Amino acid sequence: MKKRNFLKLFALASFVVPALFATAQSKLDKQVLMTIGDQDITAKEFCDVYYKNNLKSDVIEKKSVDDYLELFTTFRMKVMEAERLQLDTSAKFQKELAGYRKQLAKPFMSSDDITDELMQEAYQRKLKDIRASHILVRCDKNALPSDTLRAYNKAMDIRKKALAKGADFGKLADQYSDDPSAKGWEASDQRPASPGNHGDLGYFTVFDMVYPFETGAYNTKEGEISMPIRSDFGYHIIKVQSVTDAMGTIQAAHIFLQLPFNAPKEDVEAMKQKADNIYKQLMEQDGKNWNEMVAQYSDDKGTVSRQGALSNFTVSRIVPEFIEVCKSLDINEIGKPVRTNYGYHIIKLLGKSGVGSFEKESKGLSERIEKDMRSKKSEEVVLKQVKSEYKFKQNDKNLETFLATVDSTILRAAYEPAASVDMNATLFTIEGKPTKVSDFVGYIKENMKAQKYVTPATYAYQLYETFSNTTIMDYADAHLEEKYPEFKELVQEYKDGIMLFDLMDREVWDKAVKDTTGLKEFHERNASKYMWGNRAYATIITVTREESLPKVKALLDSGIELDSLRSAIQHDSIKYAFVRRGYYQKGDNQFVDQTEWKVGVRNEIASTVDQSTTIVCIRELRNPEPKTLKEARGLVTSDYQVELEKNWVQSLKERYPVKINEKVLDKVRKLYK
Repeated sequence: MKKRNFLKLFALASFVVPALFATAQSKLDKQVLMTIGDQDITAKEFCDVYYKNNLKSDVIEKKSVDDYLELFTTFRMKVMEAERLQLDTSAKFQKELAGYRKQLAKPFMSSDDITDELMQEAYQRKLKDIRASHILVRCDKNALPSDTLRAYNKAMDIRKKALAKGADFGKLADQYSDDPSAKGWEASDQRPASPGNHGDLGYFTVFDMVYPFETGAYNTKEGEISMPIRSDFGYHIIKVQSVTDAMGTIQAAHIFLQLPFNAPKEDVEAMKQKADNIYKQLMEQDGKNWNEMVAQYSDDKGTVSRQGALSNFTVSRIVPEFIEVCKSLDINEIGKPVRTNYGYHIIKLLGKSGVGSFEKESKGLSERIEKDMRSKKSEEVVLKQVKSEYKFKQNDKNLETFLATVDSTILRAAYEPAASVDMNATLFTIEGKPTKVSDFVGYIKENMKAQKYVTPATYAYQLYETFSNTTIMDYADAHLEEKYPEFKELVQEYKDGIMLFDLMDREVWDKAVKDTTGLKEFHERNASKYMWGNRAYATIITVTREESLPKVKALLDSGIELDSLRSAIQHDSIKYAFVRRGYYQKGDNQFVDQTEWKVGVRNEIASTVDQSTTIVCIRELRNPEPKTLKEARGLVTSDYQVELEKNWVQSLKERYPVKINEKVLDKVRKLYK
């Protein structure tokens, strides 16, 4: 049994009892329904579990209160036994529970409003494909303020040139952009030559670019040029060339005529003429000769066997000239030849997925947002809420005083505080509890790394922001159980589930596998439960080609021992004949079932769908007999586990006697009648 599935069985999320039951159950909540060992179980504890797992959930077979009470009682006894054995104290257990708790905490540590806003934003962007160019002015994300300002001013100057009448954005990209793809590069041992894209980034949609760039592009109208957009790479000046309906996933085929981007003019003209002639022949037959033309002319040998079909792709995965043609075509329409840096393509659009409804796309969007840097928006909102809720107060004076003492050793990851530093000074408080300079110094020593482009004070402040934010979020995380009772209950149920899994593995599942003596004894006591039915020992020869059948039949007619048949077939180089043998019960093999069960019978069965023939030879008949432990190990082990658990549960009942309060139980029965 997989642990994740096992845990889900006991993972009981929070719920609200319907109003119909609220008044009646409130009177029962604190009444003791039962006592297990020395633990009292209230009616609420049982009713919460019963309602969630038996009434609210989509179980096929609803259980009565009494039936479910037996399951609940057994579960609680097992948990009590796990606690007695202190299974929750091991390092392995604590690590595993911490991992589950971290996942469970995510919904309680995020802003639903911001998440919904990001989902809607991402979906609206997913509806459109953008083609854009950019000019990059590089600026390190940790650059000094003076360097950042210098880069921004340079970007503004370039933007001014780009806005001038008659300005060529591509030439400006060649001249000013720090993105090497704009200018291209010469061939080297590491990579082939590139002609440069003149700043043209081709087509993209949501999640294809870093979030700030994406936002800048989607907030810029078609044909316009953005203000400088800051990302970790520097400042981007973006020109949006087109905004079109999204194609989604594209299926297309092509006839490809290879031609280097720097080919001589006469070669280009000759290849263009060839492409035009192929297209003309395709049009003369309305594209019905597509497969033949692909096979005859395409230089993309990897797709020839698939009639030119490429692997499915999105707009950001292929050159923009190719996408332009795809966007102009209807399904199964063939476009005029188009040249890219690789050669000429004649493209046939096979299909496109488009974008589904918000409901259909929401799961995928949610997963992408969680991994994307835009998720920081939600984190920022939560951080602000948490700081307010837990009364986070920063002592600006003490912080400034400390930052002024940090010297350049921090940039070499060798920082040691000066003797004059007041290590007891308070940097901030959380609900009145101080966090001191000494705490931050310890954090610096553990987390500092060698740096460039920043001053010591700037880097120290970056570390401080991370330190203070982490401290307040850890504080909020540590108080989740008291703030959200449903979270506390959920963590407890996962804790119980992990303990119970480990206990069941120890007392039942793994024990049944390792206890070979007990397993053998159990099999001997219950041998009559594991019986073979009537069986035939048969040899089955499958011949897949007609020309091999006479040779196989001749071997059989010669009286060859069936055990030697496989060797004889190989010795005589008979191809397309395969031999297998074994014991078969009715229903195990269709060909054996079609054969009379009589020793010496040979049955020949010809296929009705291909050239194969199956020959069955009955060699031995066996009456019903017990299976050996080896033959029945899987079933025997499973049944032995059932017995082990039954005996174990009985011992638990003796260790933890159960007393039921029948009056309270009767009230619970009436509540859910």
